[in-house]
Amino acid sequence: MRYRRPGLDGLTHLLLIIGVVIFGLPLWLALTASTHSAADLQNGIAPLWFGDQGLANYWQLLSQPMPGLGVSALRLLGNSLVMALGIALGKIAISLLAAYAIVFFRFPCRTLCFWLIFVTLMLPVEVRIVPTYGVVARFGLIDTYAGMILPLIASATATFLLRQCFLSLPSELFEAARLDGAGPLRFLKDFVLPLSRTNLAALFVIMFIYSWNQYLWPLLAANSPDHATAVISLKNLVQSTDTLPPWQLATAMTLLTVLPPVVVIVAMQRFFVRGLTDAEK
Repeated sequence: MRYRRPGLDGLTHLLLIIGVVIFGLPLWLALTASTHSAADLQNGIAPLWFGDQGLANYWQLLSQPMPGLGVSALRLLGNSLVMALGIALGKIAISLLAAYAIVFFRFPCRTLCFWLIFVTLMLPVEVRIVPTYGVVARFGLIDTYAGMILPLIASATATFLLRQCFLSLPSELFEAARLDGAGPLRFLKDFVLPLSRTNLAALFVIMFIYSWNQYLWPLLAANSPDHATAVISLKNLVQSTDTLPPWQLATAMTLLTVLPPVVVIVAMQRFFVRGLTDAEK
């Protein structure tokens, strides 16, 4: 329902503008600060307009080792991309098979299995970080991509969302596929996956952003700069004991770190919205 009231429209636009300013001002200050030299930022006042060192700052980040890390921003962004894609795709693959088995297969304790998975929502990464680190270290996976990805690829949230999606599929579809001679794998490939692609796309966006923003687990699992992520590098850039932090590089790296999730959201916006709003098949 839409209301056509001038006062209400004006208030709505005012709130929208305030929201845009609140969320956009930090990004604008980071963008303008990334185009100034280190000397311009040492007075503690954030510039509101662009400087003349933007290309030089970004070129230094992308082509030279970063201060305090010894690797370039491209390597850090690549590590973050590998970890985010591995975790997001792994979560979707495992959750897809788990939800498919719970909904379409009949076996003893099926409901109990689902609730046992669901209960793990009460155990976030921070709670089980110590035993998880012990297991990964025992298998010799510290400072490897497998060690950064495998402990995070199980998701009760994704299993629950996909279960609800599969339950909304009409039961007549399963009966028709079975009469047509379709086995479980063919039914999954030809019927379930096409009907759930928007939900899977929305889930991928959420899981990619969750994985990209991970800080605590990569900080423990990646000891060398060769496997450090872009999020971890932000803290190392501003952590300096002898000299003033290179704020122009820190703000530039902040924008480079924000860019990949924004690209994923923009590229998959249509699927993301439909996946969150489609309830009936």
